[in-house]
Amino acid sequence: MEAIGRRGLLAATALAAPFIRRAQAADAAKLVFGGSVPLSGVAAETGLNVHNGYLVAVKYLNEVLGGVEIAGRRYQLALNMFDDASDPSRAVTLIQRQIDDGVNFFLGSFGSNIVLPTVAITEGAERPMVQAGGGSDQIFNQGYRYVFGFYPRASRQFVSTAAWLKTLQPAVKSISIISTNDAFSKPLATGAIANCKSEGIEVLDHFELPAQVTDVSGVMASLRARTPDVVACTTHDQDSLLLTRQMVATGTNVKMVYQDLGPQLASYRSALGKYADGIAFQQYWDPRVTFKDQFFGSAAAFAAYYAKNVTRPIAYHCAAGAACITTFVSAMQAAKSIDPKAVRDALSAIDIETLYHRIKFTPDGDGDPVVMGPGVGQVQKGDMEFVYPLNGKTADVIYPMPRWDQRG
Repeated sequence: MEAIGRRGLLAATALAAPFIRRAQAADAAKLVFGGSVPLSGVAAETGLNVHNGYLVAVKYLNEVLGGVEIAGRRYQLALNMFDDASDPSRAVTLIQRQIDDGVNFFLGSFGSNIVLPTVAITEGAERPMVQAGGGSDQIFNQGYRYVFGFYPRASRQFVSTAAWLKTLQPAVKSISIISTNDAFSKPLATGAIANCKSEGIEVLDHFELPAQVTDVSGVMASLRARTPDVVACTTHDQDSLLLTRQMVATGTNVKMVYQDLGPQLASYRSALGKYADGIAFQQYWDPRVTFKDQFFGSAAAFAAYYAKNVTRPIAYHCAAGAACITTFVSAMQAAKSIDPKAVRDALSAIDIETLYHRIKFTPDGDGDPVVMGPGVGQVQKGDMEFVYPLNGKTADVIYPMPRWDQRG
């Protein structure tokens, strides 16, 4: 399946299945999900994870369950996904081509800079999109009715993190925030500043970096001069990795480093080794979460099936990608229809548990900030642990985190 994921045109096809399942599938109609995903380019590391989630869900629903039943008719699922190469203009062209070809249901790419322009296309065609790749406020504040996102909009994503910081002892008194000038990172930083201030945490600095970052030595010097208790990075994976490497190289020590994106990836943790330990991050999913799923049964069952079919390490993006498809199917079953408008209405009212999370959208289509807001994870001995909310934690938080030069 990993090799399949890198082709330009990607259609998920059924492999060998038990005889009884093949008999069911023989009479099934086809239900097509279209879209694009970055399998190459700067966003490929996470794009591959999202796409593997799509592939695994389709494989499971087709082969293990024999398809899905909607309004008394059985369907086999098919993916019509293209590599957008992390290029928004290419993604727009690909989505428009699929709409012209009659595709009615869309899965999202990864990255707000790609999701935002593609949503404008699907919205104009009144085709629903369920996506786990874009959290920019701009996706959800323009009155769009056909896009549904698995995350609260960016400006609402730091609420639980600020509440977590308030629980740490010794008390967190100050924070510096680092963001990049893009459609996701910038509004997330704005929300983080407001949330920290409301919790009584002093914001010493906000460093806004260009969208393409290569050197942050000046930021490191400022951090050493001011020495906040916490450095929070509302940055994407590669930028988070760069920032951590330069903190280590320059001996920039604080009590806690928090990064929204990056530590969730096995590749990030492998690249940093011992220096990843102690870093906290936004965490939406773990195989140990207790949500029940009508298709896979549980998050643990999904993780086990994933491991049997994909060699690439699992991440929360994989679970989110799979749940985009099962949420679509649940909405179709609730609507008793595959009419796009009827499915859109069912999505707007949905409130279900899935392998990924409880799914409930705001009237604007983003994830409900209370129901679908993130927890906080921390890298400990190279693995991810939940440390907040406290009633769901898998480990106690390590705070303050060890100095860079005191790691064995």
